[in-house]
Amino acid sequence: MRKRDLVVIGAGPAGMAAAVLAAELGLDVTVLDEQVLPGGQIFRGVDRVSASRSKILGSDYTDGARLTHNLRQSGIKHFSGAVVWAIEENFRISFTHQGRGAQINADRILLATGALERPMPIPGWTLPGVMTAGAGQILLKQSGIVAQDAVLVGSGPLLYLIATQMVRAGTPPAAVIETQRLRDMIRATRHLGGALRGWPYLAKGLKMISEIKRARVPRYTGATQIAIEGEGKAAALTFIHKRQKKRVACKTVYLHHGVVPNTQAARSLGISHRWDAGQVSFVPELNPWGQSDVAGVFIAGDGAGIGGAKVAEYAGQLAALKVAEELNCISISHRNRVAVPLRRALAREMAVRPFLDAAYPPFEEALSPSDSTLVCRCEEVTAGDIRKYARLGCLGPNQTKAFARAGMGPCQGRYC
Repeated sequence: MRKRDLVVIGAGPAGMAAAVLAAELGLDVTVLDEQVLPGGQIFRGVDRVSASRSKILGSDYTDGARLTHNLRQSGIKHFSGAVVWAIEENFRISFTHQGRGAQINADRILLATGALERPMPIPGWTLPGVMTAGAGQILLKQSGIVAQDAVLVGSGPLLYLIATQMVRAGTPPAAVIETQRLRDMIRATRHLGGALRGWPYLAKGLKMISEIKRARVPRYTGATQIAIEGEGKAAALTFIHKRQKKRVACKTVYLHHGVVPNTQAARSLGISHRWDAGQVSFVPELNPWGQSDVAGVFIAGDGAGIGGAKVAEYAGQLAALKVAEELNCISISHRNRVAVPLRRALAREMAVRPFLDAAYPPFEEALSPSDSTLVCRCEEVTAGDIRKYARLGCLGPNQTKAFARAGMGPCQGRYC
């Protein structure tokens, strides 16, 4: 079996940018991605989007066509619809493609697996009609479907983006219910100096909020005690706002309170991770080239820490430069020279991140849900069940699986 110089797992912005640059530098590159089309979650379906839908989704989305075009033109071997299920000794990668098992060997591996939406377990979150905001955006990107009578719940810029896209589609949300509080915004001001370096990002956010306001979409900030009501399906959302109980009738609820790195492949390889208090998640420990402490394995994009599409693109290219240098395709001086503008652009894009992390923290009630709230929806395990096992002396997540099967259902712990 011929060994590839570099196998890239994931065809989002980081994976595409890394693969294309690595191929240009003379490496033999293969891309494995579980989606049918390249683009990742952020640019999902960008190659097939209509002109009318492009106007709804905006230029940040359609810019992804540049990356997918470059990937197609590169001649790189791209396995779409490929599900990687093992990375073994000597980087023998096992995956399923078109219903059959296959293997490929690699000299270097780049994990560009992106992010997962942070689960938001609140009362009623398992009712039909409730989904993550990202899932709602996939419906819009792939099928042009916009939910009627939808409520957006949680925090973060993605809520504003989806709300404005719904407004442009002629189906504005019934309300935007936000969980961030005034004290979060006050705390974020200490990062404002750095955030101003990324002022275009802040300007986009203010523009989206203005667009939502002009459409007369109700906004409630600092919401607490959020619950979804309904018999057999979502029918209303209740919450406390300024000490008053509110109720908004709805048929669809989009939940979102941030995204976290998808670290499953990295953890399976034994890569060291650390707790990032700002992003409230574990992130892999990497050097400035995206190199992990497992020799030959690199990570780029949101799987390395949340930064967005542009950051992912630049990080993917930096990783490609390092791999090319290690495999003697370019000199160290060439690597460093090309890296300078990439690092400058990456720093500019990341400057706003501490402000956003502080201004839009995860919803505290969802991080510590009530005893009756399901936290493992696949196996119907409640938060109270987990607390009970902890009181019995359960030592951690792995032992909890033996007690309750939490994390052992179809999602394999992705959404617990």
